[in-house]
Amino acid sequence: MPRLPGSALALIYLAVCMTPVALAATRIVAPLDAWEAGAAALGLAGLTAMAVQFVTSGRFGIVSGRLGIDKIMAFHKIAARWVLLGLLLHPFLYVLPTWLDDPALGQERFLAYLTSPHYRSGVVAMGALLLLVLSSLLRDRLPWRYETWRASHVVLGTLAMVAGLHHALTTGRFSAAGLVEGFWWLAALGIAVVLGILYGWRWFLLHRRPWRLASVQKVADRMWELDIQPAPHNPAWPYEAGQFVWMTVGSRRFPLFDHPFSIADSPSRAGLSLIIKEAGDFTRTVGSLEAGVAIGIDGPYGDFVLPGDEAQSVVLLAGGVGIAPIMGLLRDMVARRDPRPVRLAYAVGSPANFACLPEIEAAGRVLDLRVLLVSEEAGEGWTGLVGRLDQKRLGELLEGLDAKRTVALMCGPGPMVTAVSDTLLDLGLPMDHVVYERFDYGGGVSSRQDRRRSLQLAGIGAALAAAVGLLALFIG
Repeated sequence: MPRLPGSALALIYLAVCMTPVALAATRIVAPLDAWEAGAAALGLAGLTAMAVQFVTSGRFGIVSGRLGIDKIMAFHKIAARWVLLGLLLHPFLYVLPTWLDDPALGQERFLAYLTSPHYRSGVVAMGALLLLVLSSLLRDRLPWRYETWRASHVVLGTLAMVAGLHHALTTGRFSAAGLVEGFWWLAALGIAVVLGILYGWRWFLLHRRPWRLASVQKVADRMWELDIQPAPHNPAWPYEAGQFVWMTVGSRRFPLFDHPFSIADSPSRAGLSLIIKEAGDFTRTVGSLEAGVAIGIDGPYGDFVLPGDEAQSVVLLAGGVGIAPIMGLLRDMVARRDPRPVRLAYAVGSPANFACLPEIEAAGRVLDLRVLLVSEEAGEGWTGLVGRLDQKRLGELLEGLDAKRTVALMCGPGPMVTAVSDTLLDLGLPMDHVVYERFDYGGGVSSRQDRRRSLQLAGIGAALAAAVGLLALFIG
């Protein structure tokens, strides 16, 4: 599939969301107050934006291929909030003219919207959407298993969309017939196809093309490396070092039960290697998996890959289990005998968390490699550096490299990624040359790159709001 750049995706997003509003402008209806026209436009654009959320979850390469999981998930979360805001404003703007003239009558009219059977599907859609967004914001605080939360996300999203489409088709003055009605039926068909691909076709492929666990090896404290090989008659598929896959195990080979893991391997080797740390309900069992168990693999995904020849040197940075994709990149560079200078910084909480150190040392005999190992805590037998990856240590690691022609790839926990990415900018690396993936897709302190991305996403939301406002004036 083609991989579209972010600017093209932003334009397509705006065009798709505004399509029903533009189609509504071609219909002749009873005159609308300006606020009512705005309410109608918000409802049309908001419902379309909700439908688009089904394809911005990182599972479609045409959308996420050149953006990476960080950017896609940031957009998915921010877009969900402006969809919720727009659809919450939808009924309020309808009653605002009445409320301005007569507050009591406006309140009565608003309660009628909430309680009348005629508008019930709209209320159901709004309630499902509100629960979906709140449960996502509070996911880490809810006493739910990850799989339970994901299932609720799918159910609530589908319920909100189906009820929203029913509301538009049965109560919308622009949607009752004509081009807008046809657009909603196409949207419903599109969502059915997306769900069929995600939970039907991909379920079929997980069973039609199984993989097998060849071995499990402990590589650090509560950290395991899985060697996964394709079963007979399962054709190998290409990937790039640093990408990730979604994995399921045994009889639970269904997309709702899969988990994302970075590939810690080179495409030059048959099969896949995954380095996984025990950190949750599923991962704490990986060390006890038996060789031969069926594995479901869906992928590859992501753009956390080695730069081309335009990068004169490469800096690899890992925090904790973030070593997984970094080992994939390093192993691939070793397999290809990459002649470029490579600098590797690896930080962990305690010395027992270091993984693959003998292999990293051996890579230095093939590559122009310098390694910086740092543990936050001292430990028995550890004589290396203690502390964090600060500017002084990173500056020493980068000595002799042309910062403007150096690309850094980093994976680790959010706080580390945020701090180190800003430090690399201070050391002279261009922002576009600092590429990272992290385990949390937002929250906490943001980096300069995060803030720039947030401004870009806010720009998309502002452009959508402006377009809705202009077309609302035209409709009115």
